[in-house]
Amino acid sequence: MKSHLIWKLLIGLGLIAPAMLVTSCKPRGDAGPKGASGGGMTIQNKGSDTMVNVAQVWAEEYKRVNPQVDVEVSGGGSGVGIAALIKGTIAIANASREMKPEEIEQAKKNTGKEPKEIIVGYDALAVYVHRDNPINEITNEQLAAIFAEGGKVTKWSEMGLRIPGGGDDIVRVSRQSSSGTYEFFREHILNKKDFKLGSRDMNGSKEVVELVASTPTAIGYSGMGYNMPGKVKMLKVAPKAGQPAVEPTVANTLNKNYPIARSLQIYTLGEPQGELKKYVDWILGDAGQHVVEKSGYVPLPPEKRRK
Repeated sequence: MKSHLIWKLLIGLGLIAPAMLVTSCKPRGDAGPKGASGGGMTIQNKGSDTMVNVAQVWAEEYKRVNPQVDVEVSGGGSGVGIAALIKGTIAIANASREMKPEEIEQAKKNTGKEPKEIIVGYDALAVYVHRDNPINEITNEQLAAIFAEGGKVTKWSEMGLRIPGGGDDIVRVSRQSSSGTYEFFREHILNKKDFKLGSRDMNGSKEVVELVASTPTAIGYSGMGYNMPGKVKMLKVAPKAGQPAVEPTVANTLNKNYPIARSLQIYTLGEPQGELKKYVDWILGDAGQHVVEKSGYVPLPPEKRRK
């Protein structure tokens, strides 16, 4: 009680500002969205493994621009980030898929705020094989026959191919079900069918490409930003047999010619405010979009960037 009276006396005499009491009680590491709206706080960013590398570089570059704000980045998959946003424990969820209607409703119910979708770039979901595999292009139907439950293709010889060094059984490299990449591939290639049992399900996008690079009979899917030139090949993809196969490039992603291109997005609870808004605006500006491009993804066109 005496201590409380002393503080009141100091404030009344003008010897200490009331704001000093407020700031001394704000931990820098506040994990939630409220912490991200004030100065000198930490923005918690979680989700897509496809986006985790670019998100980490965003955080490092932004720290140079605004040293008062820390951005803590973690992966785990789009589903993990979205689940954390629904609980209101993070400020930004990275996602390589769109939030589902039921997820949006649950977030509104839990937090009272509607998730805000912000597209921050684009990605060609690439199909990878070992560098020595003679295949150069593939169709959506062939991919479904390889990966989908009930698909008949299990050997490369069934596609008229012979793998140098021997080996014929196709090793399917996939992602865990919490991954937005997994969800996107399942929806757009497998037509929402389940995956065949027996695939190698990796935790991260990088691990998919690394396993393909070390396994001559493997095939997998991952973001174009994880390409390992000289160790793997990114196949051209055709929507159907007889249609032109298209390379996963920046131009083919922007003009939507590549059949499994997708947007990369972040989600916040409601419109970003304060320091969180400044950070999002920076991501959508030239500096943040340069990071997207350097990371191997497709940046927003100039007309869609924030000045």
